Amino acid sequence: MKQVFLKNGEAIIEDVPAPMAAPGEVLVRVYRSCISVGTEMSGLKSSSEPIWKRALKRPDKVIKALNMMATKGVNETMNVIRGQLGAGLVVGYSAAGEVIGLGEGVDNVEIGMRVACAGAQSAHHAEIIRVPVNLTVPLPDNVSYADAATVTMGAIAMQGVRRIEPTLGECFVVVGQGLLGQITTQILKANGCYVVATDVDDARLTRAKELGADVTLKAGDEAPVKKIAQISNGVGVDGVIVTAASSDSALLGGAFKLCRRKGRVVLVGDVPIQIDRADIYRNEIDFRISTSYGPGRYDRRYEEEGLDYPVSYVRWTENRNMLSYLSLISDGKVQPSKLIDRQYAIHDAGAAYASLKAEGERPLGIVLTYTENDDEFQGILSKRTVATRTGLAKKDGPVQVGVVSPGAFLQGTHLPNMSAMSEAYQIRAVMSRTAHAASTVATNQRASYSTTDYSELLADTDVDLILIGSRHDVHGTQVIQALEAGKHVFVEKPLTLDREELAKIADIIEKAGEKAPVLLTGYNRRFAPGVAKIREKLKDRQGPMIIDYRMNAGHIPLDHWVHGKEGGGRNLGEACHIYDLFTALSGSEVEEISALSIVPKEGMLAKNDNFVATIRFKNGDIAKLTYTALGNSSWPKEQMNVYCDQEVYFLDDYNKVIGGKEQEELWSGSSDKGHKAEIAALYEALSGKADWPIPMWQQLQVSNIAFAVEEAIK
Repeated sequence: MKQVFLKNGEAIIEDVPAPMAAPGEVLVRVYRSCISVGTEMSGLKSSSEPIWKRALKRPDKVIKALNMMATKGVNETMNVIRGQLGAGLVVGYSAAGEVIGLGEGVDNVEIGMRVACAGAQSAHHAEIIRVPVNLTVPLPDNVSYADAATVTMGAIAMQGVRRIEPTLGECFVVVGQGLLGQITTQILKANGCYVVATDVDDARLTRAKELGADVTLKAGDEAPVKKIAQISNGVGVDGVIVTAASSDSALLGGAFKLCRRKGRVVLVGDVPIQIDRADIYRNEIDFRISTSYGPGRYDRRYEEEGLDYPVSYVRWTENRNMLSYLSLISDGKVQPSKLIDRQYAIHDAGAAYASLKAEGERPLGIVLTYTENDDEFQGILSKRTVATRTGLAKKDGPVQVGVVSPGAFLQGTHLPNMSAMSEAYQIRAVMSRTAHAASTVATNQRASYSTTDYSELLADTDVDLILIGSRHDVHGTQVIQALEAGKHVFVEKPLTLDREELAKIADIIEKAGEKAPVLLTGYNRRFAPGVAKIREKLKDRQGPMIIDYRMNAGHIPLDHWVHGKEGGGRNLGEACHIYDLFTALSGSEVEEISALSIVPKEGMLAKNDNFVATIRFKNGDIAKLTYTALGNSSWPKEQMNVYCDQEVYFLDDYNKVIGGKEQEELWSGSSDKGHKAEIAALYEALSGKADWPIPMWQQLQVSNIAFAVEEAIK
């Protein structure tokens, strides 16, 4: 299917595989999508800027990158950044079409329903989109797809109006008469308000007047405060909604000056927030921010998991704002059709975006159109695999890899490591439920094809190894399917979050016997060079040992996916690394497991954020893990002491090992947690030169330790 990306200052149309609906999602055939001129013009400019210039505009991204460098290293971080920049910018967040598929758990939407869709993470300019159910609303029969395609801008305008709390007969100024400002003006008129529209563009002011503005005021012509004083009988307006996008730091101050005493200003647009106390103090002006299209925005549980807010407690949500906007269109109180200046077919999207950069009057609203030919669409829908234009031919010798859900970790670590071992591995295919993600990674890795259908990898006889990087809750299912298809599997930790799935995996391997595919869970720390040095020192030990491991894991907000159903929590999702390390060092079966957790008294921590787990092995070894989110990030994340035969070995954050009576440095290097060695060991096993990198019984034991600890602390 066709999808629009912004890259190097231009719009490009790529052919990507058709998506499939995940649980809680709706699959939609798009008939119309709306280009948000202000937002997407900004994206168009940004896509042509060098990385340093983009960084100056987004210091939060710089901080995130620096934090990633501190924990993951410079190479991994740069690999991720290069991959993201090379992909281009995915665009579009407002569309309308017909429901053609339902994910598991969706019961309030029907196939064939006409819908409007929102969301920068989903409602893209593409022929087929998959949208979370809370960002999907049905269309009234008399609302066209073109009008409905403006639903996101409408919901944003609706939320801005709700934040200003208008009452019948009040007077408001709407600063900026782009698409968002024009819709805001119409909604205020529908609320029985007196509306003053301001802009620097005469044509936009004329349009606003035609669509209901009581007064139009060209910014800069005459002191606006004087004109507003005349309009309001010297009182000042009740409020101002700023929908403009501007770098003028004085714009907000000007809005405060237009208000009466105890007036209010709502910021919807993108302007600098530099407030002079004198502008708001004397008249006690209320300043409010309107966050996008309403309550639920930026809440992963609402937008992705489908958790709705009770209407009796949260009257207006994103979804309900969208419905309310469509109702206004249905009643003729808002007329988006009079704001859409041009329509372009999806394959002419380049021309649509070029018009945003053209000299002279730019279009107010642009709608992209999509095929209405059912036969043509069926061909698009069935095409869930797309060949990569720059894909390499299959080589004889290297292990052919099918990559599943390549997130930042796979892109930053495993894929570069495999690329560096080109004689051992070749990336053949990339699968992701997100079509553009699959296509981008496939292009970067020069894979043969990308797909949104996992079964395509399983059915491909040329794929030898499945590399799984998906969210934790689907690991077990995907591993089982791959093993049953006869594929070798490398799955990122954990192996599974479910005991029944673990038993099924064990059963498959046991029944296959010597013919069993190789299975490796990504417990990389046992392969780290610092750990290898300690294992070498312990190989001739005479007695049992005590292992004391401390993980200063840092705080993760409770609404992060790691804490949810997809992640399984920090014990199952991360501490399993250390249970494997204990198993590797001891080499023994477990005899006893106990754990204690801090019971959180506030809403910032989970029970599995801070705990101490103790494991006794049958050979007499004892291992203790202190896992905490209470520490400070200035301290090392991971440290380990091993006590045995009157010796002590200290591993300091995988940077160095100290040991012996003289406390000498036994090994030092960069923070190496064994990822490269892990990949190398896997190849040795796949080529028949060595045993499995981690014996099956040990992988099963690690999962069982994690399950036992989880039960103890909960």
